[in-house]
Amino acid sequence: MSFNKQSLKAKSQTRIFSDIRKSQNQYGVNASTLILENNQKRENTYDIFLSHSFKDADLILGILETLNTFGYSVYVDWIDDPLLDRTNVNKSNANILKTRMLQSKCLLYATTENSLNSKWMPWEIGFMDGKKDRACILPIFENENSSTDSYIGQEYLGIYPYCIKSTYHINPNVEGLWVCDASDIYVTFDGWLDGFKPTKQ
Repeated sequence: MSFNKQSLKAKSQTRIFSDIRKSQNQYGVNASTLILENNQKRENTYDIFLSHSFKDADLILGILETLNTFGYSVYVDWIDDPLLDRTNVNKSNANILKTRMLQSKCLLYATTENSLNSKWMPWEIGFMDGKKDRACILPIFENENSSTDSYIGQEYLGIYPYCIKSTYHINPNVEGLWVCDASDIYVTFDGWLDGFKPTKQ
């Protein structure tokens, strides 16, 4: 029940994003501008800073839709700061991202094959971990069949907890987010945001 490419691509085709594409076809404007307009009344504080590779934009829209459905506000650079050029690694862009991370309660690091080549993502997770101790891996599996509730991060990613989407034990009909150190060591995402660490269950 964790995040996977198959379901995320399907999710990115629904609801607000479906409306965005219709408008995009009709008016010739891009998706990020329309999402920005949709969110422009929101204050510049966020529950989640979503660290990711722009090459995974279609998956990121699916993640954004899922996290919004759970009630979380999410910072995505090319949506909330569309003029920011992440291809240009410089102090000015880094300062903008620092400000956005400080405005966020936590960071989720979306892992795919594209994230391995990102110039920004390792720096982002290190910065957020050092500042707030609230950095977490968001594993994205290839498809629904390959999804599991356990994840083993490679190299430095293995030192961080990971986030999954699963049903609540007290109510198997309700789905939510969990932060885990292992399949039997976990805490609710809201509990983790409040400072609690995963515990053995």
